[in-house]
Amino acid sequence: MARKQDDNLLLDDELTAAFLGSDDSSIPEPEPVDGDNTVATATATAATDETWEDSENLMGQLAVDVFETENELVIKARTAGVDRNDLDVSISDGILTISGTLSSGDEGDVRNWHIQECYWGEFSRTLPLPTAVNEEGVKAELKDGVLTITFEKIKQERAKKIKVL
Repeated sequence: MARKQDDNLLLDDELTAAFLGSDDSSIPEPEPVDGDNTVATATATAATDETWEDSENLMGQLAVDVFETENELVIKARTAGVDRNDLDVSISDGILTISGTLSSGDEGDVRNWHIQECYWGEFSRTLPLPTAVNEEGVKAELKDGVLTITFEKIKQERAKKIKVL
């Protein structure tokens, strides 16, 4: 659990606001009620609702796993629900970019949201590759909602010892 400086636990709304990058001035400090550690949530909830509204224009970020085998560098990303035609994967000078759009397909019929936890919309992820790869020998496969990008690693020559005369 996350804690405030005064060692009280953060409320869910405060924690959410912290992750959305709100500064302390935008969310008033909640006040204790009835002399115990119970905290009034109405103020924090109202401030967080404003933060959520402001976050609607933010582009989602894709989570990735990056690992090496003996001969390959592998990047995996969970892209369930994304059509392969809505994915863009590119590499330039050791920088990989994966972007796309995730559509729920039913936004036009919605009258009133009760809970909306799934991210729908554009997403993007740019990351430097941790090792030298052959950018021409890359394979990208979308299977069962997982995008797997496999690069052939380039063998780095070991430094050659030079005798000083």
